Amino acid sequence: MRPIEPLPLHHSWPLFDLHDYLAPVTLDPSLARNDVALAERGLGLWHCDLTDETLSWTAGVYDMFGLERHSVVPRTLSVSLYASESREAMERLRSYAIRHKRGFTLDVDIHQADGMGQCALRLIAAPLLDQAGEVTALHGVKQLLPPGAPCSRRLDPTVFVML
Repeated sequence: MRPIEPLPLHHSWPLFDLHDYLAPVTLDPSLARNDVALAERGLGLWHCDLTDETLSWTAGVYDMFGLERHSVVPRTLSVSLYASESREAMERLRSYAIRHKRGFTLDVDIHQADGMGQCALRLIAAPLLDQAGEVTALHGVKQLLPPGAPCSRRLDPTVFVML
């Protein structure tokens, strides 16, 4: 985890930039709709409904967290798997994203639930707004990173890490 203070200044971005941050996934529609292809490239899509904190993940996110695919994962469990520094930074940016309706990108470290160790992820998150302009959910992409990967504010299409 490589936070730079102040976190919102260095890690958040306006929603109109979302396409730029997700370009490697959105440029190839067949990839964005193919759960297995995403997982094979160390990518996973996620969604968190803020009304009840339910999570929806594609296979790649389950693999990164070392959890059984398609299982129900309470948000409290997923958050507990973040290394403490990463968890604190992620929660701060999450609150900021919801309050200010901005996306964020953060490299984080997690402890895999299956005991396979720790891994680094690039977390890209953006709020979803209802018709009244209120934030109802967060969604985005997680990308598995190799050890020593340089910081970035976007997905890196040249990084494909297999678990």
